[in-house]
This record gives sequence, structure tokens and C-alpha cells, in this order.
Amino acid sequence: MPIVTIQVTREGSRPGNDSVTADEKAQLIEGVSKVLFDVLNKPLESTFVVIEEVNTENWGWGGLPVEVYRKQRGAKPN
Repeated sequence: MPIVTIQVTREGSRPGNDSVTADEKAQLIEGVSKVLFDVLNKPLESTFVVIEEVNTENWGWGGLPVEVYRKQRGAKPN
């Protein structure tokens, strides 16, 4: 029984979204489950997919909180 955990940042995938939408999560679950079926022949009904959303203040990049890193690089947040 495979268990897959997907971590995504809670920023949204396009302007106006502040998190991953329910439809996007459903697509991730379907896609990952299909890959496990296609590659490892794991039945869909025995595959578990967990999606964890990580708040922006809870992750970093390059030794810095991500917002600080982006400001230093001149990147605009989503």
C-alpha cells in the first residue's frame, strides 16, 4: 500500500488564489495514483495520497526565510 505525501506552498497557483484549489488537489491525487499504477502496478484503491500545505513563513530557501530570500533576489511573491 503506497502512501505518497505531497507538500505544496500555501501561495496559490495563479493570481487570486491564496492556496491550492480543491480541483488542483483532486488532479494531483489522480495523477500521482495513476503514476503508481502505471509504474508499479499498484491498484488505485490501495494508494493513499496526502497533500500538506506549508505556509510561506514555515519554509526557507538559501538559508533564509523564503520571503527574505525572494526580496534579496528581486523575485515577486505569487
